[in-house]
Amino acid sequence: MHLANTALELSPYKRLLALPENLVGEVIGGALYTQARPSGRHGVAGRGLTIDIGGPFDLGRGGPGGWWIVPEPELHFIRDIEVVVPDLAGWRRERMPTIPEGHRFEVVPDWVCEILSPGTIKKDRALKLPLYGRYGVAYIWLMDPLARTLEAYELREGAWLLLATLKDDDPVSIAPFAAVTFSLADLWV
Repeated sequence: MHLANTALELSPYKRLLALPENLVGEVIGGALYTQARPSGRHGVAGRGLTIDIGGPFDLGRGGPGGWWIVPEPELHFIRDIEVVVPDLAGWRRERMPTIPEGHRFEVVPDWVCEILSPGTIKKDRALKLPLYGRYGVAYIWLMDPLARTLEAYELREGAWLLLATLKDDDPVSIAPFAAVTFSLADLWV
C-alpha cells in the first residue's frame, strides 16, 4: 500500500520516467498518457518519411539541407508539465543550431508529424494538435498508415489551416518540405 501512495504523490513527469520500456508516456495538461510502442506498419511509415525528408532536408542529399529531422524526440514545452513525443519532429538549423546533449528538446519544433493509430488518433487530434498550435509549431502532418492518408496543416493566426489531404500514391510536395517530391506509396506496407 505504501508504494501505491508513493506513486500517487509523484508528479506526472516522475511517473513518466518510471514507465517500463514497452510504454511511451506523455504529459498533457498535467495528466500522464501512456501507450504501447507502435506497430510495425506505424514504424515502416515513420522510417519511410524519415528517409524521404531526412535525406534531402537533414542530410542535404538531393535537397536543400538546413534541418534536423528527429524521430520520437521528447519535447518539453513547459519543463516537466507539457511533455510530448511526436513520431517525428523537425527544426530549422538557424533556430536550433545544435542537437541537445540529453533527451530533452526545449526548442519548439518548426514541424511535427504524428502517425495515427486506432489507439492514439483521439489524443493526437483532440489534445496534441491544439497543444502544438498553442506553442507555435508552424506545421503538422497527420499520417494514417491504415487509411493511407496524409493531412498537412500550417498554423496561421493561431488556427490550423489544412494545406492538403493526400492518399494512396499521391505525390508529396508540401510545406515546409515542398523543395522535393516523393510518392506517398513509399510509406505504406
